[in-house]
Amino acid sequence: MVKIEIVQGPLRPFPADDDRTDEGSELVFNGRVRSVENDKEITHLDYEQYEGMAEKELNIIAEETIKKYHIHDLFCKHRIGKVFVGEVSLHVVIWSKHRKEGLDAMTYFISELKHKVPIWKWAIYKDGTKVPSDCTHY
Repeated sequence: MVKIEIVQGPLRPFPADDDRTDEGSELVFNGRVRSVENDKEITHLDYEQYEGMAEKELNIIAEETIKKYHIHDLFCKHRIGKVFVGEVSLHVVIWSKHRKEGLDAMTYFISELKHKVPIWKWAIYKDGTKVPSDCTHY
């Protein structure tokens, strides 16, 4: 199963699920806003999306990930709007039978998300300057 949400405002993490008796691995990834971009301190990141297309692309990538890595479920929440330093902008949970396929799936999913999903982020420096935030370390 795939659950994808793009939300404005603080993320509420997906709850842990102790009823899953066939999955030995529950991986949780929280991507947080760092305090420095391009060697300068920032106040926050500002995320924008291509509305309608971003969620659709996230679903496609999640479905591909499930099939490719034989995992059971992938849930993802991605924030848009202002996300301040220390806050979570991306929350992903993957359930799999074993950790290896879960870890591989998580790496693949996040890498594909960064490459393909039309969500852009802007770093906002302390002086108010707004610059594109580039993720070059996939």
